[in-house]
Amino acid sequence: MSTVADKLAKKSTHKSSSKQVRLRLVYVDFWSSVKLSFLAAVALAIVTFVSFFLIYMVVQTTGLIAKADEFFKSFTDGSIAISQLIGLPQVMAFATVVAILNLVVVTVLGAVIAGIYNLAVKVTGGLLVGFTSN
Repeated sequence: MSTVADKLAKKSTHKSSSKQVRLRLVYVDFWSSVKLSFLAAVALAIVTFVSFFLIYMVVQTTGLIAKADEFFKSFTDGSIAISQLIGLPQVMAFATVVAILNLVVVTVLGAVIAGIYNLAVKVTGGLLVGFTSN
């Protein structure tokens, strides 16, 4: 009677037909990294939009804005109302500004990292990467 461990032991003694290759990454294409970082920044912008909307809805539903409004009215003469300053259009406008800034920063950061890696390869020789075929 054979167990699963015996079957795995028999399987591991067979020579595998896969071939392993070790390659060195010596260059990262600048425009490919810019395109990839732009795509990541677009995904981050979408996440920013959705998270700002959800956080605003949770804060609005729980009544935290109304409580903060009451708190500030106790200090002021009632001339400052937070509920007038913090509304859904203002929050979404702020989310738009943050998303656009993140879009620019992440795209530029991807380009800078690619340039730094290409310069560092000249000193270090590159990154050794192993691949196998199944």
